[in-house]
Amino acid sequence: MNEDNKVTSLMIEGRNAVIEAFRSGKPIDKLFVLDGCQDGPIRTIVREARKHDTILKFVTKDRLDQLSETKKHQGVIAYAAAYEYSELEDIFTLAEQKGEDPFVILLDNIEDPHNLGAIIRTANLAGAHGVIIPKHRAVGLTATVAKTSAGALNYTPVVKVTNLAKIMEELQEKGLWFVCADMGGETMYRLNLKGPIGLVIGNEGEGVSRLVKEKCDFIASIPMKGDIDSLNASVAAGVLAYEIVRQRLS
Repeated sequence: MNEDNKVTSLMIEGRNAVIEAFRSGKPIDKLFVLDGCQDGPIRTIVREARKHDTILKFVTKDRLDQLSETKKHQGVIAYAAAYEYSELEDIFTLAEQKGEDPFVILLDNIEDPHNLGAIIRTANLAGAHGVIIPKHRAVGLTATVAKTSAGALNYTPVVKVTNLAKIMEELQEKGLWFVCADMGGETMYRLNLKGPIGLVIGNEGEGVSRLVKEKCDFIASIPMKGDIDSLNASVAAGVLAYEIVRQRLS
């Protein structure tokens, strides 16, 4: 299937098509429903969406008409994930196959699909064994993410979890330790970033949330020499990922 087919097949319109998508287990990232519509099929769809933690938006008919490609949306449009999500175990299997200490990138509420795609691309090139993203308040594997990742989504497992802080605790029990990117931390060049590691990158505006930051073993800052005070999230991920690569090579 070429990239364009993947992109157009992401939008699912019409009540039966959307119900079938949920029932077949297809990961649905976002659902737009006609506001105020209360009939049986719509109620079923909304119930399925809530059960699957899908982002739910109630919108006007004009908005649905604007989004619709078929013009036969019947009051509902769903966006399915461009790619299947992986399981946490897939990350460790990949590390084991390569005979390497696990290296995971965790993203705390990244909202821009271009940033997510770029980070997945960097993760692949830097040899990370997987990317972990939260289910809520964050972008999923949309068409834009797939395109920006430049094919990396075919090789780098992306795992979606309900609670990032809880997963970090589980991974710490498996021997991983965590470093997050934050302005107030120790300069990254002074930190020992070897061994099984999770690199945590925060939201574009607010950075790493307090709960997630509390779970981190180290806080790393990237030296800034310019007149502005922050890097784009995907660039920060790239800079830190390659410091981990450099230390692993040495």
